[in-house]
Amino acid sequence: MSQYLNLLGIALRAGKLTLGEEHIVKDIQNKRAKLVLIANDTGKQTKKKLTDKCSFYHIPCYMVDDRETLSHAIGKSGRVAIAVLDQGFAKKLQSLLDESIRG
Repeated sequence: MSQYLNLLGIALRAGKLTLGEEHIVKDIQNKRAKLVLIANDTGKQTKKKLTDKCSFYHIPCYMVDDRETLSHAIGKSGRVAIAVLDQGFAKKLQSLLDESIRG
Protein backbone atom coordinates (compact mmCIF):
# COMPACT_ATOMS: atom_id res chain seq x y z
CA MET A 1 0.00 0.00 0.00
CA SER A 2 1.45 3.35 -0.96
CA GLN A 3 2.37 5.98 1.61
CA TYR A 4 -0.45 8.35 0.77
CA LEU A 5 -3.02 5.64 1.53
CA ASN A 6 -1.49 5.08 4.97
CA LEU A 7 -1.63 8.83 5.58
CA LEU A 8 -5.31 8.88 4.59
CA GLY A 9 -6.03 6.31 7.29
CA ILE A 10 -4.25 8.47 9.85
CA ALA A 11 -6.11 11.60 8.68
CA LEU A 12 -9.43 9.77 9.02
CA ARG A 13 -8.64 8.74 12.59
CA ALA A 14 -7.67 12.35 13.29
CA GLY A 15 -11.07 13.46 12.01
CA LYS A 16 -9.59 15.49 9.17
CA LEU A 17 -11.45 13.93 6.21
CA THR A 18 -14.87 14.50 4.71
CA LEU A 19 -16.61 11.60 2.98
CA GLY A 20 -19.69 11.66 0.77
CA GLU A 21 -20.18 13.75 -2.34
CA GLU A 22 -22.61 16.31 -0.86
CA HIS A 23 -20.45 16.91 2.23
CA ILE A 24 -17.37 17.28 0.05
CA VAL A 25 -19.10 19.83 -2.22
CA LYS A 26 -20.15 21.84 0.87
CA ASP A 27 -16.60 21.77 2.24
CA ILE A 28 -15.23 22.92 -1.12
CA GLN A 29 -17.72 25.81 -1.24
CA ASN A 30 -16.94 26.79 2.35
CA LYS A 31 -13.23 26.53 1.58
CA ARG A 32 -12.77 23.99 4.37
CA ALA A 33 -11.43 21.39 1.93
CA LYS A 34 -7.68 21.79 1.37
CA LEU A 35 -7.36 18.88 -1.05
CA VAL A 36 -9.79 16.57 -2.84
CA LEU A 37 -8.99 13.03 -3.93
CA ILE A 38 -11.20 11.34 -6.51
CA ALA A 39 -11.12 7.64 -7.39
CA ASN A 40 -10.17 7.07 -11.02
CA ASP A 41 -13.26 4.89 -11.56
CA THR A 42 -15.73 7.52 -10.37
CA GLY A 43 -18.71 8.16 -12.64
CA LYS A 44 -18.36 10.93 -15.23
CA GLN A 45 -20.95 13.25 -13.65
CA THR A 46 -19.56 12.99 -10.13
CA LYS A 47 -16.00 13.43 -11.40
CA LYS A 48 -16.98 16.51 -13.43
CA LYS A 49 -18.96 18.05 -10.56
CA LEU A 50 -16.09 17.67 -8.10
CA THR A 51 -13.31 18.75 -10.49
CA ASP A 52 -15.34 21.79 -11.61
CA LYS A 53 -16.00 22.82 -8.00
CA CYS A 54 -12.32 22.37 -7.13
CA SER A 55 -11.10 24.46 -10.04
CA PHE A 56 -13.68 27.19 -9.34
CA TYR A 57 -12.66 27.43 -5.67
CA HIS A 58 -8.95 26.86 -6.41
CA ILE A 59 -8.67 23.65 -4.40
CA PRO A 60 -6.13 21.05 -5.52
CA CYS A 61 -7.75 17.93 -6.85
CA TYR A 62 -6.11 14.59 -7.66
CA MET A 63 -7.29 11.50 -9.52
CA VAL A 64 -6.02 8.58 -7.48
CA ASP A 65 -6.47 4.80 -7.31
CA ASP A 66 -9.80 3.06 -7.86
CA ARG A 67 -12.65 3.28 -5.37
CA GLU A 68 -11.84 -0.10 -3.84
CA THR A 69 -8.27 0.97 -2.99
CA LEU A 70 -9.46 4.33 -1.66
CA SER A 71 -12.24 2.76 0.41
CA HIS A 72 -9.91 0.10 1.80
CA ALA A 73 -7.39 2.74 2.91
CA ILE A 74 -9.95 4.38 5.18
CA GLY A 75 -11.86 1.24 6.11
CA LYS A 76 -15.14 2.37 4.54
CA SER A 77 -16.80 0.83 1.52
CA GLY A 78 -17.78 2.44 -1.78
CA ARG A 79 -15.96 5.74 -1.36
CA VAL A 80 -15.28 7.58 -4.61
CA ALA A 81 -14.01 10.87 -3.22
CA ILE A 82 -12.38 12.24 -0.09
CA ALA A 83 -11.82 15.82 1.02
CA VAL A 84 -8.87 16.58 3.30
CA LEU A 85 -9.67 19.36 5.78
CA ASP A 86 -6.25 19.84 7.35
CA GLN A 87 -3.53 21.90 5.64
CA GLY A 88 -0.73 19.75 7.08
CA PHE A 89 -2.23 16.48 5.84
CA ALA A 90 -3.10 18.11 2.51
CA LYS A 91 0.47 19.33 1.93
CA LYS A 92 1.99 15.96 2.81
CA LEU A 93 -0.51 14.08 0.64
CA GLN A 94 0.17 16.42 -2.27
CA SER A 95 3.92 15.92 -2.02
CA LEU A 96 3.48 12.13 -1.86
CA LEU A 97 1.10 12.15 -4.83
CA ASP A 98 3.35 14.46 -6.86
CA GLU A 99 6.26 12.14 -6.09
CA SER A 100 4.35 9.06 -7.24
CA ILE A 101 3.27 10.83 -10.44
CA ARG A 102 6.86 11.81 -11.20
CA GLY A 103 8.32 8.56 -9.93
